[in-house]
Amino acid sequence: MHFQDGKQAFMQGVHGVLPLTTGVVPFGLITGVTAIEMGMSPLDALGMTLLFYSGSAQMVVLQLMQNGALPLTMVVTALVINLRFLMYSASLAPSLSSLPRRRTWPMSYLLSDQTFALCSLRFAAGELGRFAFPYYAGTAITMWCGWNLSVLAGVYLGTGIPESWSLGFAIPLSFLALLVPNLRSPATLGAATAGGTLAVVAVDLPYNLGLMVASLGGVLAGLIIEHLRTAPHVQPADDANQEAS
Repeated sequence: MHFQDGKQAFMQGVHGVLPLTTGVVPFGLITGVTAIEMGMSPLDALGMTLLFYSGSAQMVVLQLMQNGALPLTMVVTALVINLRFLMYSASLAPSLSSLPRRRTWPMSYLLSDQTFALCSLRFAAGELGRFAFPYYAGTAITMWCGWNLSVLAGVYLGTGIPESWSLGFAIPLSFLALLVPNLRSPATLGAATAGGTLAVVAVDLPYNLGLMVASLGGVLAGLIIEHLRTAPHVQPADDANQEAS
């Protein structure tokens, strides 16, 4: 798809991420409810959400706060969980590196799993060209608004959301919706299989380190498979000698 201007690319980003935004709404509601149940004020809960902008890290830190963990432990844990964003940034950087810092710095704050999944596909396909930034902005701003509004709703609904709704079930479904369409090659299938297996095996690691182990393992598996597929085949020495003679 080719865009005529930045506004069209921005709106296409908005439309592309909207179905995925609905998947984070239950997660945001749960986060807001949890913060209020712990005794945080609405202002503190919203401030924490704006500071983190990472549902997984925020939920883990809330659990650590509940258990009386040291502040340093909370900071280190949140940083470890969010290390995946370094990999995301490195992947997207070639398409956005020409932009001035006044644009890239705010957009780095708005980076999310869903935004990365959509933009990495479009960037790799070369569909966006000079409109890569508006498309990214459309996905990132929409996801940021959806997340913060859902947390805000959870904060003010408090314990009014019944547990029978099983809102947490919608979270893995939203990530499955991102994963399945991207399984287009042996490398992506191998990466997904390795990452999923490691996530299950390492689920009991402390500080949510299983997430990082699974991410790195999946990336490594995908790179190895892609290298094996694209590496030139070396002829055996006997065959090479016969051809030379």
